Amino acid sequence: MLTKYGEIIKEIEMRIEEGRISPGEKLPSVRAMSKEFQCSINSIIKAYAELEKEHKIYAVPKSGYFLVGTTSKFEGGSAELIDFSSAGPDRSKMPYRYYQHCMNQAIDLYKEEMFQYSDPLGLLTLRHQLSKQLQHLQVFAPPERIAVVTGSQQALDLLVSLPFPNQKEEICVEQPTHFSFIDSIMSRGLKYVGIELTDRGIDLDLLEEIFRNRSIKVFYMVSRFQNPTGYSYSNYEKKRIVELAQKYNVYIIEDDYMGDLDTRKKADPMFAYDPFGRVIYTKSFSKVLLPGLRLGVAVLPDMMIQDFTRAKFAADVHTPVLTQGALEIYLESGMYYAHIQKLRQQYKKKGSILKQAFLDHLPEGTLFSGGQSGFYSTIKLPGRMQAEHLVRYLKEKQVLVQDATNMYLPPYRKVDRIRLSVSQVEDQQICLGVKKIGEGIRDLMAKTIHFI
Repeated sequence: MLTKYGEIIKEIEMRIEEGRISPGEKLPSVRAMSKEFQCSINSIIKAYAELEKEHKIYAVPKSGYFLVGTTSKFEGGSAELIDFSSAGPDRSKMPYRYYQHCMNQAIDLYKEEMFQYSDPLGLLTLRHQLSKQLQHLQVFAPPERIAVVTGSQQALDLLVSLPFPNQKEEICVEQPTHFSFIDSIMSRGLKYVGIELTDRGIDLDLLEEIFRNRSIKVFYMVSRFQNPTGYSYSNYEKKRIVELAQKYNVYIIEDDYMGDLDTRKKADPMFAYDPFGRVIYTKSFSKVLLPGLRLGVAVLPDMMIQDFTRAKFAADVHTPVLTQGALEIYLESGMYYAHIQKLRQQYKKKGSILKQAFLDHLPEGTLFSGGQSGFYSTIKLPGRMQAEHLVRYLKEKQVLVQDATNMYLPPYRKVDRIRLSVSQVEDQQICLGVKKIGEGIRDLMAKTIHFI
C-alpha cells in the first residue's frame, strides 16, 4: 500500500508522462497541492523532495518547483522529439541544490561587498581559488593574471577589440566556429582570415603560411571539443602551433571552455606549451555548471592586463559579486571536482554511443567529426545536398538538428554541414535519432530534391 506522499509522486509522474506538465513548467505550489490532495503540507514537501532527488524536478528559491528536461513532445503531434540542436548541459545533472547552499553562504559572506563596487578583474579570493583550480588542467598562473568575466564570451569579445603588443591587425579563425565569436568579429568590422578545421584538424603548413604572409595579431582556436566540429587537438598539434606563434610573433586565444570534460590523462591545454606568454587562456563554467551564472575566466599576459582591465570596467564595471562568491565557495568545498568526475563519464558514454551510431547508420559518402565529449559533432552531407533541406525534412520526422551554415565567416561558408549535440538527448534515443538522420539523407538522395 502506497503512503500518501507515494501516491502524490505517482500522480505527478503520471501527469508528466501524459504531457500535462511540460519540461521547464512550474509545478503547482505546495499549498495548492495540499488542498488538491487534502493532505498536510509536509506530505507534499516530502513528495517534491523525493522527485528532486531523482532529478525529475528542481527547486528555484522563492519561485517553486519546475520540471527538469527539454521538450519531449513535438509541437502538433504525439511523437517523441529528439533534439540534437540544443547544446546546453543536461539539466538533470546540474547541481542546483548544492549551488543553492553556496549562494546562501555567499550572501552572508559577501554582504558588505555587495554595497560597493568591486575589482574589475574579480574578487581576489576567488582568483586565488581559480589559480589553484586551474592547476588541475595544467594551467599555472598567479591570481594577478587571472580575470573573472561574465561568461568566457565576454573575455573573447573584449580581447578581439584590444590592441595587441605585436601591433598587428588581423584575426585568424578556425572555420567553422561558434556563432557568438563570428558576431564579435563581424559587428566590429575587424579584419580576419579563416583556416579550415576538418576531422583531421587544421593544415599546419597552411597555418604557417598565413602567419608568415599576413598581419596576424591573434589566432583564435578551441583546443578541446570544438564547437561545432567536436575536434580536439593532439599535444603535438598544440605544441607546434605555439612554436609557429613564437616564430612569427602571433598571439593565441585558447578557448578551453570544456577542458574539464577531457578524460585523456596526458592531454594538456596549449597554455602548458607556452613558455613565452603567447597564449591567452579562457574557459567557461557554462557547459559544466549552470549557464545562467554567466561565469568565465581569462588568463592574461602581463602586458595586456591594464588594457583588458579598462575594457572590462567599460563593459560592466565588474562581474556580479554574489555569483563570484558562490563559485569560490563551490570550488573550495571540493564539490566542483566531484561534479566534474561524474560529468566526464556521462559525456564520454554519450560520445561513444554517438560515434557508433554514426558508423552504423550514416550512408556511404557521409562524413562526420567529433563526438568524443557528447557535446558537439558535425555531419558533412554527401553530394550536393544542402543542410537546410535536411533540417526541414528531419523536423517533420521529429528530429531537430542545427544547420551549420552560419557558423562560417562569409568567404568560407559551406552549406552542406549540420551540427549535432547529444548533451540533452537520452542515451537510448541517440541511436534512434542518428538512424532517422541516415534515413533522411537516403530519402533526399533518392528524391534528388537536394540538387541546386
